[in-house]
Amino acid sequence: MGNSKSGALSKEVLEDLKSNTKYSETELCTWYQCFLKECPGGKISRKQFEGIYASFFPNADPSAYARHVFRSFDTNADGTLDFKEYIVALHLTSGGKTLQKLEWAFALYDVDGNGTISKNEIQEIVKSIFNMIPEEDQRGLPEDEDTPEKRSEKIWDFFGKKDNDKIAEGEFIQGAMDNKDILRLIQYDEPQKIKDKLKEKRQ
Repeated sequence: MGNSKSGALSKEVLEDLKSNTKYSETELCTWYQCFLKECPGGKISRKQFEGIYASFFPNADPSAYARHVFRSFDTNADGTLDFKEYIVALHLTSGGKTLQKLEWAFALYDVDGNGTISKNEIQEIVKSIFNMIPEEDQRGLPEDEDTPEKRSEKIWDFFGKKDNDKIAEGEFIQGAMDNKDILRLIQYDEPQKIKDKLKEKRQ
């Protein structure tokens, strides 16, 4: 039935992913089998992607954040993620190099894709991050960043911008590299949960 090769990852994609991510050939092949089981067509739709995210965060609402993450990784804007886009997404969100992570973070925050970030865009992403933090964890946040508004303000102030200014990519990356606090504020740190989930799937 169908092409017998469809169950195997093409050599080209495999080599590309091995050299651009930290995953081994065995891991990639295992994940590809899981990927095909979940998405027999070889593509993940935005709805499926949101579903995967929802399973990582049963006590929160990750749908808005998942939508933004999906947009930032759907590099050819066809409304789906293929295996390669999906693995690059996993790699970057759970352990890519800082520079790669920041390039991705910029794409995430650049909601309208115009090459700069506005204060409203920062608020939109920070709000979607807060939707994923369980309420009891939110209560433990420092007072000057315990609401989306305060956290957005803190990020914006760091860049020394007026309300209508914009942040360019180079400036965003440099700022976050120079200040670990900003790096922490702009991201939602989900890697451990995702890694645990993937381990379960592999067993």
